[in-house]
Amino acid sequence: MRSNGKTLVLGLGNIIMRDEGLGVRACERLTQCYRLPDDVTVLDGGTLGLDLLPYLEGVNDLLIIDAVSAGAPPGSLVRLENEQIPQALALKMSMHQVGLQELLAVMALRGQTPPRCVLWGMEPLILEPGLDLSEPVAMNLDALVTSVVAELRSWGIPVSDPLKAS
Repeated sequence: MRSNGKTLVLGLGNIIMRDEGLGVRACERLTQCYRLPDDVTVLDGGTLGLDLLPYLEGVNDLLIIDAVSAGAPPGSLVRLENEQIPQALALKMSMHQVGLQELLAVMALRGQTPPRCVLWGMEPLILEPGLDLSEPVAMNLDALVTSVVAELRSWGIPVSDPLKAS
């Protein structure tokens, strides 16, 4: 069921640290391959952390895309929701995850936690300087984006393929 509030798709990560930039790369692919309604914002949150607070005001549906260390094989998709997200970030891969954990905590303190909050991610392989995603992550990028689209559609958001839309 679709809420009446804003929907934000937030891609996180540092694109100069290979798989760490997964969330940003997934958002790029999402906007290249699909058409989203005007009331859905896709945001490259990079490593902004608490600086993202203004973008989250009034958001009812938050979908975060990020690299997630869950102990699975590299390239494995990970889906977390609500309380599972801060728990999964207890083992931090990078400084931006400290920022995400703080961001979610500040929103909770303000009573502004979005009613629906889901994190779609993927297990990384390489978190060192470089611009390209590792092979297992690059091979599964489309599967991650397809999962994000399916999630949005399950929320009642009409996501269309621009090649098939008229």
